This record gives sequence, C-alpha cells and structure tokens, in this order.
Amino acid sequence: MKHIPSAATRRALTALAAGTVAAIALAGCSAGTGGGGSDSTGDGSFDSIEAALETGGEITYWSWTPSAEAQVAAFEKAYPNVKVNLVNAGTNNEEYTKLQNAIKAGSGAPDVVQVEYYAFPQFALTDAFVDLSQYGFGDFEDDYTASTWNSVTDGDAIYGLPQDSGPMALFYNKTVFDAAGVAVPTTWDEYYEAAKAIHAADPNAYITNDIGDAGFATSMIWQAGGQPFATSGTDVTLDLQDEGSKKWADNWNRLVQEDLLAPYGSWSDEWFRGLGDGSLATLVIGAWMPGNLISGAPDGSGDWRVAPMPTYDGTAATAENGGGGQAVTKQSENAELAAGFLWWLNNSDESISTFLESGGFPSTTAELSSEEFLSDAPEYFGGQKINEVLAAAADDVVEGWNYLPYQVYANSIFGDTVGQSYQNGTDLNEGLTAWQDALVEYGDSQGFSVNK
Repeated sequence: MKHIPSAATRRALTALAAGTVAAIALAGCSAGTGGGGSDSTGDGSFDSIEAALETGGEITYWSWTPSAEAQVAAFEKAYPNVKVNLVNAGTNNEEYTKLQNAIKAGSGAPDVVQVEYYAFPQFALTDAFVDLSQYGFGDFEDDYTASTWNSVTDGDAIYGLPQDSGPMALFYNKTVFDAAGVAVPTTWDEYYEAAKAIHAADPNAYITNDIGDAGFATSMIWQAGGQPFATSGTDVTLDLQDEGSKKWADNWNRLVQEDLLAPYGSWSDEWFRGLGDGSLATLVIGAWMPGNLISGAPDGSGDWRVAPMPTYDGTAATAENGGGGQAVTKQSENAELAAGFLWWLNNSDESISTFLESGGFPSTTAELSSEEFLSDAPEYFGGQKINEVLAAAADDVVEGWNYLPYQVYANSIFGDTVGQSYQNGTDLNEGLTAWQDALVEYGDSQGFSVNK
C-alpha cells in the first residue's frame, strides 16, 4: 500500500480510539472473540481457494490505498463470478476503531481488511483473523521479503499477505550538500557532522525534521539492533533501555539537544515547503517516499537523490518504516473466497503491477529483483536508478524485530512521554523510560503480564 502520513494519526489518537485499543488488549486475554463466520471449511490446501474463485460470491474489502479501486476492477474482470464491495472505512486508527467495534459486536467486519504491520499483532491476538496456513499459504513465503513475511506471521500461523514494504534509506538534497561542501554521510557520526555544517551554512536549513514520532523512533531503534518488545501469548517483556534503544537515543540526543532538527512535524505544509526549497536536506524514511516527494515537493525536482541509510559502524543495516498487508477476518461467511481475493491482490502479477503504478513499493522478491523495476530512473532524482538503492535496503533489514500486542495504543502516548524529551531538549533515554513505565502500567491493567 502507498504509505499514509502517520505523524499525526499515530501520536494524536482520540480518547475513543484509546478505549477501543483497550478493548483489543482485553479481548486478547480471552478466546473466541472473532464473532460471526466460521474458522474454515477448507480442505487444507489451495484447491478450495481455486474452487471458491470459480464458484464466486460476494465479499467486502476495506482499504484506503489509492490502487484499490483499479485492483478490484481488474480482479472482477478476471473472476466475473465474484463481486467485491470496496469500502474506505478510514485510514489507520479510524479503520482499526471500526474493525474492533465490529469484532466486539460479533458482526459488521469485512471479509478482507487492510492492516499496517505495526497493528497486525493486536488483531491476531484477538483471534480476529483467519489463519491462512490451512490453505497452503505457507508456500508463498519465498515470494516476499523476510521482514514483511515476519510481520504477518506468528510461528506457523499466517494472518495475512504483505502488500508493500518500507525499507529505510537516506533521501538527500544533493544541491544542498554540494553547496555546503558536505559529503553524503555513511555513518551516524558523519550525519551529525553534516547536520552541523548544513545549519552553520544556512541557519534556516536543517538536515532533517523530527519533533517526536513513534513510527520513526521504533524504526530507528530497530535499525540500531534494539529488540525492546517481546510477546508470548499474554506475557509481554519491555526493555526500552536495551542496547539498541540506548544506541539510538544517545545518537539522536545530539541532534535534539543541539537544536539541529527542524522544529515542525512531517506532512505539514512547512515540511513540504522545506523539501521543495532546500531548507530540509534529508529524510531518513521508508522506500515508499519517492511518489510523495514528486507530488508534494515539485520544486525539489532534480535536486534529490537516494543513498543507503547511515549506520553506526559502516556495515549495511536498515529497518522497515511503514507498510502493511491484508487479512481475512473470522467473520467472513466465505473465507475461501476472501482468501482467494487476498492471494490475487498481493500475489498476482496484474495486481502488483497496478499497485506499483500507483506509487507503491513492493514486498515481493520478484519485483524487487526485476530489471524493469531496478532500471527506473525518475527525472525528479536526477535520473538516478533509485530502486537499486531501495531494493538493496530491503535485503539489509535487521532481523528479530517485534511490535507490542498493543502497539496502536503505545504509539498514541508517545508524544506524552518521549515527545516531552523532544519538546524540552532533554535526554531521550528519560523519555523512553517514561514511555516504558506507562506501557507496563497499561499492559498490566489490560490483563497482560508485563515484565521489564
């Protein structure tokens, strides 16, 4: 899916949304919360999926992706006996709130639903999604990058198929770097030195912006090798002062405390202006960003390039930032047909091509290695073959990352904890500790057994 701006939605959830997430956590501590539908009547192989597609029927699909309408039209042409009712139930938490309300009510959920990777664990824990392994979906593992496949699975259980991915890279304004006489940084120490040089050359220019965003922070901790979240059933372990978490906080503290970061949020008008006029020199962000730059900051055309994400020791390492896939809900009255649509949506050449045309970045290994994809050289990026860099990043995602089973709630209180360190220019480690304490208290109150 094309990434949806998340800085606001992930940090400013409403009280209703927080209450909904609480319901998710509570549901995770009991069984059979999916409601409606049936687990499956499949024969344990892909044969029942193919038969369902030929027989046909009607399903409902919730999605906010720009490619969804064209994909549904192409699917219905390929399978004329199937009717897909496409519904935009809102983006991010708005959709998740509606989905959880339907789960709690026992009716009203779609057959297929779009879910970002960070939210998958919450809904999987409620037993809200069909385990697709019974249909032979395990055979598709090699079709996807390891990091995205891990994001939709739990052990042998398969709760969805990946659609897009967001391996992080360094998007940088070459014109700004050249004017300041600064080389493109390959390490975080070099990035810090570049930040000082660019701001010294122009006090109105910054190497990047960051006023505190949970999605960015967790991705940066991921890249640093942090594994602060671990879950086994309802047992949760939290350590936001593990080696990787501290490594990121100590590194980023230099930029926060020395006022080297632009003081405005991502996806704001000021942010887009900075990307266009050169007052914002880099973005460390997911590989889905090019289309947003091209459409949102047209004045920057020809200035921008892409390089590997800086690392701590020069060894290639990155993390996922954004992205998601789709799942089949247990309320579906025709799980085989829904699973067939999901398979076509994220595994057929026609659907993936449609998705890429809308600006999406693939999770499928075939597309990431195709000559057509790798040879794309947008004029906006000075004719650079940017996908060569971005595809390589997909191979360098650090292994071992997990989200909390209440990550949506966790992200919603980031601004009240770590965000205060940004606002006050204090140690980010203190903010991470405050975030951890709040997450331990919340988890315990929802019936999880939380250790730190």
